[in-house]
Amino acid sequence: MKKVSEGIGVMSGTSLDGIDLAWCRFEKGDDGKWNYRIEKATNVPYSDAFKTRLANAPYLSALEYVKLNNDVAEIFAEAINRWLGNGPKPDFIASHGHTVFHQPGIGLTTQIGNGAVIAARTEIPTVCDFRTKDVALGGQGAPLVPIGDELLFGDYDACLNLGGISNISYRSGNKRIAYDISPCNMALNALANRAGLPYDKEGQLAKEGNIIPELLQKLNHLDYYSQKPPKSLGKEWYDEVFSPVLASFLLDYSLADLSRTVVEHIAVQIIANVPENAKTMLITGGGAHHTFLIQQIQHQRDTLKVIVPDDLIVDYKEALIFAFLGLLRLEGENNCLRSVTGAKEDCCGGCVYL
Repeated sequence: MKKVSEGIGVMSGTSLDGIDLAWCRFEKGDDGKWNYRIEKATNVPYSDAFKTRLANAPYLSALEYVKLNNDVAEIFAEAINRWLGNGPKPDFIASHGHTVFHQPGIGLTTQIGNGAVIAARTEIPTVCDFRTKDVALGGQGAPLVPIGDELLFGDYDACLNLGGISNISYRSGNKRIAYDISPCNMALNALANRAGLPYDKEGQLAKEGNIIPELLQKLNHLDYYSQKPPKSLGKEWYDEVFSPVLASFLLDYSLADLSRTVVEHIAVQIIANVPENAKTMLITGGGAHHTFLIQQIQHQRDTLKVIVPDDLIVDYKEALIFAFLGLLRLEGENNCLRSVTGAKEDCCGGCVYL
């Protein structure tokens, strides 16, 4: 085992904002603790046409779906090769892929972006398909980031990610606990898009609105929130359960009021899931730039120190941790925790293409 390893983490999220690439350096000290550094990172936006293809992925024929699986990989590989240019290459690539289906209740999760294609085009060993082994072991296959929270960000009492879906990770006794809390950017971006905005920059739209008590009550009483972890959310749940509740209020209220109410809902649900004894919480993900949402989270519990780190960690923590998951896979170490996913055992997940 090399004491120092360098890999590229590749992440494509449900918000369809493009491909996150992070070149990461990992070093395991003599004490067994991991140190990390993001050497450089970038986001490669998708074209509007390709965003539409990804959004329509659940409705494709089998042949079209398999073709999209390869096309996503070609785009990933092209982005990586262009980014690296004629410079040095890392030891490995770890690609999360792009989630299309996530229904662990029926033993199903799929992330497209064929790792064999990425390895062939870049000539760099590639790790992919991180979730399916955990699901095969009876787990949720999500979230996967908590092993990185445990080993790289363990100094914080809780770690919150505000992506398309918000999720939390914290230590309880001798176990790491983590699960999805609620929709986040998935809902906020959908409302911003209706207002002609790519996203609600710093929460300006939501800040102009007023809370709709009836909507807030309906959202807060959705069945998912009363379920005990392990649990996870997918786009299917958002489309079938959350979005219709929002839609039923569209004609009678402004987009600002709807956005303000969704912000309140997200903040309420987050704080309801932060351990009472937590003193510090790290917040990362695209939603960390929604300053109004951050203020409302802090407002819910003023004894909790909310920490938003520098933009490199805010924007690329998930890519960093997927690079770390890839490294653990290559080293044969467990990278998925049963205490998080509910699987029958911890496992070392991921397919490797050399």
